[in-house]
Amino acid sequence: MELSIGEMALIAVAIVVLFGPDKLPQIARDLGAGVRKMRGAVEDIKTEIMKETDNPVSEIKREIEKVKDAAKDFNPMKDIQKDILTEPQQASNKPPKPKPADDDSYEGPVSR
Repeated sequence: MELSIGEMALIAVAIVVLFGPDKLPQIARDLGAGVRKMRGAVEDIKTEIMKETDNPVSEIKREIEKVKDAAKDFNPMKDIQKDILTEPQQASNKPPKPKPADDDSYEGPVSR
């Protein structure tokens, strides 16, 4: 909101007429104190908003730490080694599977 010089002069004259020249210093002091309180309140609100917006970031950081902790315990090589060690035992127990060309019971396209 921009005020021209004429508008500011009109406001000043209206204040002098309404309150008198004796009360102008007190009104100016009260107005200044009110502006300072409003600025302080705005800064407090800004601080609270920044704290609230910072919380999701800290929650995400905690989730990342949980994933890191879970990844420390995860060892895919252990599962692979277990599969490799148990697979030869299972393979030796089963007879080899016949090729489709050698299997007479196989139904399907086979080139002989």
